[in-house]
Amino acid sequence: MDDQRQPLTENLPAHNHTVNTFIVVDGAADFIDFLVDVFDGQEHAAVRTPDRDGTLIHAEVVVGDSTIMIGDRKPDWPFTPALTQVYVHDVDEVLERAERAGSTTVTPRSEFYGGYDLARFLDPWHNLWWLYAPSDVGEPTTEMTAETDWHDAEPSVVYTTLMRAMADLAPPRG
Repeated sequence: MDDQRQPLTENLPAHNHTVNTFIVVDGAADFIDFLVDVFDGQEHAAVRTPDRDGTLIHAEVVVGDSTIMIGDRKPDWPFTPALTQVYVHDVDEVLERAERAGSTTVTPRSEFYGGYDLARFLDPWHNLWWLYAPSDVGEPTTEMTAETDWHDAEPSVVYTTLMRAMADLAPPRG
């Protein structure tokens, strides 16, 4: 194995991981406030970079142990929704904060496999968020498996709400 081809996993900037997300929205400053309100995020204000036109070309918010980079969408850039997974302590609490901040619940808290509950919401910028929290039923597992028993049953709310949300995903109406 060629070590030079392997992704870097050490000596990374604080709160960065090998793979980090960059979310582009209309109204990045408001989106930063949303991340602070909903996920108790902390903006890394020293890196907030305005572009020549006054929009934000780069900003960073630390959520948990990860960094979300943010920028304003330029007029000639296409709408590009983010699909983001976040592990939280309490799905219901985060959903409530997200709804107060203008989000729409897509999938209510539902039992998921691996000892987790799952919920989803669509934020006001039409990014889709997956929330996972340890379930009250069973112990969460760190082992990854692909359970497919649900294929033989009636589609679950977890499945049907995702199919509907993805089919309807479009830019927010301005």
